[in-house]
Amino acid sequence: MRNFVFKILVGGDGAAGKTTLLRKFVDGTFDASSIATVGVDFFIKQVIFENIGTCTLQLWDLGGQERFRHLLESFIMGAKGALLLFDLTKMPKIDHILNWVNIVRMHDLDLPIILVGTKLDLEEFIAVDDESAKSIKNTFNMFDYIKTSS
Repeated sequence: MRNFVFKILVGGDGAAGKTTLLRKFVDGTFDASSIATVGVDFFIKQVIFENIGTCTLQLWDLGGQERFRHLLESFIMGAKGALLLFDLTKMPKIDHILNWVNIVRMHDLDLPIILVGTKLDLEEFIAVDDESAKSIKNTFNMFDYIKTSS
């Protein structure tokens, strides 16, 4: 049995649902009253693969508020992948996406990124269609695009 550790960055604008999604994934709880992450928050999730070993995911929740972005550079090094979240109820701004791509790929220009549309449960307010999101994914050479809700 082997043990693996992967550092995964989770970025996106403020209120995209990063912290809420990570809390749901890590401990199964939902907290709609989440406050803005200052700098970086850190989550650990262990996943056990039968006959293979344990994979420890170090999930780095990068604060989405622009005023905290200058703090992020020192936390990016060593990442093996990134999730770039955006709120499906608001059309993402291309310059914001570009900023996040530049942040997470600061030390690795080929870092795999998965684009994640959040708040899928707010069906009546969805403003981003799959075609637009896939176009963003392709424009920035991202690995995949998925949609979810916490």
